[in-house]
Amino acid sequence: MKHCLIVDDSAVIRKVARRIMESLALRTSEAEDGEQALAACRAEMPDAVLLDWNMPVMDGYEFLKALRLMPGGKAPKVVFCTTENDVACIARAIHAGADEYVMKPFDRAIMTEKLQEIGIV
Repeated sequence: MKHCLIVDDSAVIRKVARRIMESLALRTSEAEDGEQALAACRAEMPDAVLLDWNMPVMDGYEFLKALRLMPGGKAPKVVFCTTENDVACIARAIHAGADEYVMKPFDRAIMTEKLQEIGIV
């Protein structure tokens, strides 16, 4: 079973994302910020990461750059899930190693489509 790490400072968003991921037969774990997410990746590298941009302690962009430098950190498929809709932000995320970019709010259909496109489901 593939593993998806959900990284968002909102408990509500994590809960919604977890339900969607589990309905797609993905095992999930959660982190509230980029620092916690890096610790989770050190313990077990996920197959996919759903990643918020704006978080305390370490934002999603900084996490993504650090993830991609870790041993095995190039393997996870990373989907930014955020309210940031500026073209420059999207380009910056893709340049840092994001595989996909989804605007909040998202639903099961949108997430399923994006995860299929990058080969997670």
